[in-house]
Amino acid sequence: MNIELIIGILNIVLISTTPLVFAGIGELVTEKSGVLNLGLEGLMLMGAVSGFIVLVLTGNYFFSFFASIFSGIVLSLIFAFFVLNLLTNQIATGLALTIFGIGLSAMLGKKFSGTPIDGLSPYYFIIGSFLLVILVHHILYKTRIGLIVRSVGENHHSSFALGYDVIKTRYLTIMFGGVMSSLAGFYISICYAPMWQEGMTAGRGWIALALVVFATWKPYRLLVGAYIFGGVAIMQMNLQAFGVKLPGQIFTMMPYIATLVVLVFISSNKLRLKLSAPSSLNIPFEKNQ
Repeated sequence: MNIELIIGILNIVLISTTPLVFAGIGELVTEKSGVLNLGLEGLMLMGAVSGFIVLVLTGNYFFSFFASIFSGIVLSLIFAFFVLNLLTNQIATGLALTIFGIGLSAMLGKKFSGTPIDGLSPYYFIIGSFLLVILVHHILYKTRIGLIVRSVGENHHSSFALGYDVIKTRYLTIMFGGVMSSLAGFYISICYAPMWQEGMTAGRGWIALALVVFATWKPYRLLVGAYIFGGVAIMQMNLQAFGVKLPGQIFTMMPYIATLVVLVFISSNKLRLKLSAPSSLNIPFEKNQ
């Protein structure tokens, strides 16, 4: 294997893995505050379609970028209102958000499917994803803001008793997660594959969710895990190129099989998982308790 081939594979891994980093780091921050959002897939698709449509209509990348971000903010606020104010089940609400995002994105993007655009270079986003992980780690573990977020996620009643605004903190972290997921969608439709196609995120939202558990809620581990999963995805292409004779569907399934294997492996160590996960994760907060 020559050096050019190695560099080419690494380049493809970097490009294909970046949306997992964006969506995963957003979900990590959300879960650190004690909220489980399973709506990443829907948020990513809405970010992808809204950014793409605005770019086609205006030709302006900045408008496209902010349209994508705006869609993530709006949908995440809807999710936050249901789970924080109405105290609906977080898992059910997140799944509903995914289904809603899949359906709405398909409807909005129907007329734009196959429309050609000039995509942006992915390398700015790749560099940005590394800087984002470093920044999030610093904020979570070196600043008062991060201390509040982690405190709310570990014990929301004690945090409330200390004077921290639990609801506000969780609103902000949910919004951050929504923005990151929509940014991942923007990257997919504008940089990674400059086009719109129904369901083009191809389950990356679910992989990003698994990455958070794989990383045991640590930003740097999430970055490493994202590139491991990206490497598995690229490996399928190389195996096909080297003439490995297996049905194409098997190669397509490989990243998701790897996701399941990792989740089963991590879940087998229940003590480690319990110690790593935020104690108030997926537990609704009521002030009168």
